[in-house]
Amino acid sequence: MRSPGSLALVATTALVFALAGCAGGPGADKLDYEDSPLNKYLSAAWGGDLSPEEQQKQFEEQNRKQEEAMAECMAEEGFEYKPNTQNNGTVFSDDGGEWDPESREWVEKYGYGMVNSPWNEQMEENPPEETADPNADYVASLSESEQTAYYETLYGAPPEEEIAEGTTYEYKWEDAGCQGRAQHEVQGEDPWQSDEFTELREKMDKLWSGTQESPEFKELNAAWAACMADAGEPGFKAQSDASMSISDEQQKIYEAAYGDGSTPVDPETVEDPSKSPEMKKLGEREVELALKDLECRKETSYLEKSLKIQFAQEEKFIADNKADLEAFKAAAEQSN
Repeated sequence: MRSPGSLALVATTALVFALAGCAGGPGADKLDYEDSPLNKYLSAAWGGDLSPEEQQKQFEEQNRKQEEAMAECMAEEGFEYKPNTQNNGTVFSDDGGEWDPESREWVEKYGYGMVNSPWNEQMEENPPEETADPNADYVASLSESEQTAYYETLYGAPPEEEIAEGTTYEYKWEDAGCQGRAQHEVQGEDPWQSDEFTELREKMDKLWSGTQESPEFKELNAAWAACMADAGEPGFKAQSDASMSISDEQQKIYEAAYGDGSTPVDPETVEDPSKSPEMKKLGEREVELALKDLECRKETSYLEKSLKIQFAQEEKFIADNKADLEAFKAAAEQSN
């Protein structure tokens, strides 16, 4: 099975269409993302029909082997490294009861789940146990130049050139130090990243944007936008624009506190922006906007209609790319 990190691209390109606030769940009417025609192909990449408990167990075993391989690699390079298997955490869970953006009660409390999130509440009620890094003392004993060499050996050297805006960083395990080597040794080749499926990846990227730009989707978004305008929220062209507006404002608050990342900032010297009056006000705005959005989604049957459009596009995509999808599914299942 793939690690959560290596699944990021698959999850994105797999059209896990979190139609901002419209993901399937207890509030979904008839269709649900689980009905996705593409799901049976792409789910093979993250464990197929394994239960969450089985996936968690498999992940922990994989992590143990990877940490041991990292220790062997570091020793070969002249450094100490003690396997750190204390921070597995819970990666897989089948408890989806906390996320219900189609429920008015849920939206009244969390809005889009950005400023106020059920996951944040869980963390506050059950904070993760702090575990000591078994390598902290050793790293602290090294000189500054030795520490630089240590981390470059462990994780790989940072890119020599800045990644140009609008381009995507291409991960290569060969450049990721002992961690990359160990991950490759334990997990093997990630079929989704192989050259064999480059064309399939590119086609799937176009599938999402093509679906959003389809006449059917534009018509649905226009109906939703008209409803929002009537509710006193003009200016949105697509349903996803509503939640994105909150995300953008939230980002501005964090950037005002921490900067844009170009200059290092000591978090200890900055007041936590998540507890600021500005963030509190944004949370109130989020709930107000999300409630109107919810009503307009219900009025336009947005969830079911959007999934119908999506699934129709997926069916056509499958028909046009059947052989490549079957080849990917077989490769993914073989690598698990």
